[in-house]
Amino acid sequence: MTFALHGIPVSKGIAIGKAVLISRAALEVSHHVIEPGKEEAEAQKLLDAFEQVRLELEQLRKGLPKDAPQEMAAFLDVHGMILTDPALAEKPLKLIRTERLNAAWALTTELNDLLEQFAEIEDAYLKERAHDIRQVAERVLKALSNQQSDSLQAPDALPSSELGVDAIIVAHDIAPHDMLRFKEHAFTGFVTDLGGKTSHTAIVARSMEIPAVVGVRHASEMIRHGDWLILDGEHGVVVVAPDEQLLAEYRALQVKAIEETSKLQNLKHSRTRTVDGVAIELFANIELPEDAIQAVELGAVGVGLFRSEFLFMDRNQALPDEDQQYEEYRRVIDLMHGLPVNIRTIDVGADKALGAGSDLSQTGTSPLGLRAIRWSLTEPEIFLTQLRAILRASAHGQARIMIPMLAHAKEINETFRLIKKAKQQLHQRGQSFNPNIQVGAMIEIPAAALTLPLFIHHFDFLSIGTNDLIQYTLAIDRADHAVAHLYDPLHPAILSLLYTIITQANAAKTPIAICGEMAGDPTLTKLLLAMGLTDFSMHFSQLLLVKREILKANVSELKTYLPDVLKAVEPEAQASALERLLA
Repeated sequence: MTFALHGIPVSKGIAIGKAVLISRAALEVSHHVIEPGKEEAEAQKLLDAFEQVRLELEQLRKGLPKDAPQEMAAFLDVHGMILTDPALAEKPLKLIRTERLNAAWALTTELNDLLEQFAEIEDAYLKERAHDIRQVAERVLKALSNQQSDSLQAPDALPSSELGVDAIIVAHDIAPHDMLRFKEHAFTGFVTDLGGKTSHTAIVARSMEIPAVVGVRHASEMIRHGDWLILDGEHGVVVVAPDEQLLAEYRALQVKAIEETSKLQNLKHSRTRTVDGVAIELFANIELPEDAIQAVELGAVGVGLFRSEFLFMDRNQALPDEDQQYEEYRRVIDLMHGLPVNIRTIDVGADKALGAGSDLSQTGTSPLGLRAIRWSLTEPEIFLTQLRAILRASAHGQARIMIPMLAHAKEINETFRLIKKAKQQLHQRGQSFNPNIQVGAMIEIPAAALTLPLFIHHFDFLSIGTNDLIQYTLAIDRADHAVAHLYDPLHPAILSLLYTIITQANAAKTPIAICGEMAGDPTLTKLLLAMGLTDFSMHFSQLLLVKREILKANVSELKTYLPDVLKAVEPEAQASALERLLA
């Protein structure tokens, strides 16, 4: 019987093949109380299991093939840091010694507590890191139960000869290091029960350019091993047991998609201009220095957003010092070969926790709490350290400072006071920096949007963070599933705010970009062009898709449709106006 499952599309393309089911990583563990006097022996079992897994990860890291995606090494490093974090074993060891729980029971108790804490986190990237913790803990559980640690064993029902180019992996979840073990087999797609757009499965799939749909609830239970599947990575659809007619239709779409992808590559280094000659600049958003390599390869004219907080998180050591930060910032600048790099100052606090090695206090998970520049201004020494590192890196290229989540004039004044102080400190040391480094602000709070002249007066450039601007304007916590469906980038209030911001900045000749998800959505490119936006910053995987839309657009014509879009407040009227503009 043919049926369809729906999930989250994370890597585009169409895959057609047979399902290869991977056993669910979660283990059923025994629950029992150990005999008095055997607590230390049980504790040692847990420590031995941790050591066994550490050696496994170390061996995997050393054995990485040369053609493995760069993300693989980073993922193994993250899992290694989680494993060696004393906090992961601390509570289970205490439960063994005080409650006399067996090692597996103690570890799963701590795992469940950690997963509950991560479920409350708002940030999508950090929320997905819960999967890393679970995957590491499950490896330790396997070591405890003396099971084979390789969880990627294909069932006997499918001969190894069938693990060819038509194999689609279906799993509850897949750890990056397990994917590496399976790399010797060819496969054309992933389907997982868990995951999101920033899960490691999604990141690896994109890096390998393999179609993937994640978050397909119960897929591993509803799909049988050997079922024929159609995986639509564009729309997040998995068709199970398709008939011949449907197979033929998707094979034709598959050929067309391959041809389109090939054509996109021809756009990499062409000039980005609209039909009526408007020059557009496409920048990349990056989290890690290595991302700059792909950004340049795909034709980005700079880094519009370097999320520096990723240097501070997932650490079991102290925060990176000035020299460590300087080296990372300089690496990005060198990799961009003289193109501008906007380094956003650390955006931690609230839902973005610092690494385990930090003894700094955190202040809860509210998106309205102490985060971004608010946090930095309460930790001036940490902020000064980062500012000095960025300034030193500016001596080697076009580094620029970008400040997140500003809302008040006093925050702006204090920020510039500390930038001035950082420059004075470097001058006293005799260290080089660009004294005229550009400083920009992110417009992501409605208060900032409504007082834009203040920001235009103080800053060299502005960048709209649409993700938070939408969240704060609509009073919606994106992590709350009860209201997440109300998160709407096309809400009339959002469109009005964006148009007002872009128009005021353009009138003042202050460079203005969008670095939120809206910039990387090719279905919205024409709308943003009509509003007067000429600088887009997005994940590098979206650069060519957006560029294609720009090359087909006529801004003068698009602007004639914009007034109807902006004045529409009823859904039907807005949909009709948008249809005319986006046609």
